[in-house]
Amino acid sequence: MRTIQESPSTHNAETGADRPDLVVIVLTTWPEDEPAAAVARQLVEARLAACVTRLPRHTVVYRWQGAIEEANEHQWVIKTTASALDRLWEAVRAAHPYDTPEWIVLTAAGGSEAYLQWVRDSVG
Repeated sequence: MRTIQESPSTHNAETGADRPDLVVIVLTTWPEDEPAAAVARQLVEARLAACVTRLPRHTVVYRWQGAIEEANEHQWVIKTTASALDRLWEAVRAAHPYDTPEWIVLTAAGGSEAYLQWVRDSVG
């Protein structure tokens, strides 16, 4: 199985590589609150994301390197476009404290056209 670090691209046809104006939603998690607030703001200021929603801290249980782990994290929901995914991934990966941060890309199948256009206009 390939990891995202080994993949040539952070997205594919299913997530809009062939449609750069396609709105996508990225899910990631972050372990800390204060540095995360600055990173989220930087992503929006750099026009890599239209919006970063940082959900309240929650507990996650997961398998890591053969052991069952438990940790407190914040789920992030990032609204962006397919054309910004590679740059967004590089910025998140550079700032993220995890070796393998969560990075799940979902295509927005629909929504308010005014909101979708706002996302497109906000990402540069």
